[in-house]
Amino acid sequence: MRVLLTGAAGFIGGAAGRALEDAGHEVVRVDVMLPAAHGASEPPAGTHRLDVRDAHRWGDLLAGVDVVCHQAAMVGAGVTVADLPSYAGNNDLGTAVLLAAMAAAGVRRLVLASSMVVYGEGRYRCPEHGDRVPPPRSRAALEVGDVENHCPDCGAVLGWALVDEDARLDPRSSYAASKVAQEHYTSAWVRQADAGAIALRYHNVYGPGMPRDTPYSGVAAMFRSSLERGERPQVFEDGGQVRDFVHVDDVARANVLAVEAVGGSGPGRFDAYNVCSGEPVSILDVARLVARGTGAGIEPEVTGGYRPGDVRHVVASPARARAELGFAATVAPAEGLPAFAHAPLRA
Repeated sequence: MRVLLTGAAGFIGGAAGRALEDAGHEVVRVDVMLPAAHGASEPPAGTHRLDVRDAHRWGDLLAGVDVVCHQAAMVGAGVTVADLPSYAGNNDLGTAVLLAAMAAAGVRRLVLASSMVVYGEGRYRCPEHGDRVPPPRSRAALEVGDVENHCPDCGAVLGWALVDEDARLDPRSSYAASKVAQEHYTSAWVRQADAGAIALRYHNVYGPGMPRDTPYSGVAAMFRSSLERGERPQVFEDGGQVRDFVHVDDVARANVLAVEAVGGSGPGRFDAYNVCSGEPVSILDVARLVARGTGAGIEPEVTGGYRPGDVRHVVASPARARAELGFAATVAPAEGLPAFAHAPLRA
């Protein structure tokens, strides 16, 4: 198939492009080369330097395309309200323009890079009252070290449970709100254009080619940078936050499966899948695993600090992706995170 890949020069886009070609697909690469992600770098050879917000001006680039794999986005937490226009412009508007251009060109299959951030807080369960939705953690509670979510009925500490794709969407940052918007635009486009789409909700992606020390860096890369400086990785809260870390090679393979599956159930269908390792890990253990890979004997430091808007636990269910997409991760965090200590990164 002929696949148009946006964000092709990025961390995940680059891996997805290689995996698609290895699977025998023809890849048309597009990337605007946002300075926040790429600095002053030129696009790799064969990559069209174009903005998805200008997709209606791309001319014949969409001609003959079977599927668009849309990885382009401004990422990061979105720390202040001043970030809102950038997220809305690059992610919301960019996706809307791309979808309109696809419909005009007769391209009706899309794979969308989404994110675990659409869920906000994860799924929580009270030992007495069952599933409960906690209110946002207050700054006052975090200041005194109360980092847990509590049952709104009895005040007990809530334990985490696996989040499946039917969970409510509750964005807690500018970036999260833009990813929800991308999914909603896609869902509307599927109905209006009689098209098909798959959203891949990535959990914490790491691996070779990850950006170093930029707003696009993940926490694993930040831990690694600290270790390379001979410093102890700084772990917020008590380190007990539970996440799912998935290797970029597995994410790339999920994109190949989605490209080959999208539209197979007929037009008018929009499906979302968690892309995760299926092996929950605490943030403190992430820091320890990366540190172990260096062999330097450096222990992480649990600081008790916090970031407003951070969620306590988000742990994905891999069941639907395994059953419907045929995707199961092959790189376990216990293997991939120590190896990440020596993986090549992008400046």
